[in-house]
Amino acid sequence: MIFLYQPVKVEGTSMNPLLSDQERIFINKFIYRFEPISRGDVVVFWYPLDRSKSFIKRVVGLPGESIEIRSGHVYVNGQELLDQYVPAGYLDGSNFGPRRIPQEDYFVMGDHRDSSNDSRVFGPVSRSYIYGKAVFAYWPVDHFGSLTETSTVNAASK
Repeated sequence: MIFLYQPVKVEGTSMNPLLSDQERIFINKFIYRFEPISRGDVVVFWYPLDRSKSFIKRVVGLPGESIEIRSGHVYVNGQELLDQYVPAGYLDGSNFGPRRIPQEDYFVMGDHRDSSNDSRVFGPVSRSYIYGKAVFAYWPVDHFGSLTETSTVNAASK
C-alpha cells in the first residue's frame, strides 16, 4: 500500500509559532511530483550535513534567485520578502549574503529566526533532499487543522 501522508513529530522550536516542539503533523510525500516547490511552503528534508536526520523549514528562496539578509530582513532579488509569518520578536538581526541559489536548490529558514539552524548555516538544500510538505497538524488538539493556509506568504517578485 502506498501512503500519501506520513505522520511526523516536530522536534525543536525553529518553526514557532506555526509549529511547536513535539507537535504532530502530517506531511504529503507526493505533492512535489505534481506541483513545484513554492516560496512559503513548509518542507521536510534530509539534513544536508547528516542524511540520517530530517529537518522542517520554510522555503524562502527558489533556484536561481539571489538571497540577502540585512538586519534580519530577507531580500529576494533585491526586494524585501513580506514574511508576515515571522513575529518581530523572532527576528535575529543577522546579515547574510547576497548569495545566488544554485539551480535545483532551495534556501530554507525557520520562522523562529533566532533559534533556527537553516540555510544560513548549512547552505541551500538540494531538491533531491526535499521529500514532503507539511499539510496538517493533528496533535495537540488545539493546533488541529490545515498548515497550508497558515503558511502562505506575499512573496517578493522574481
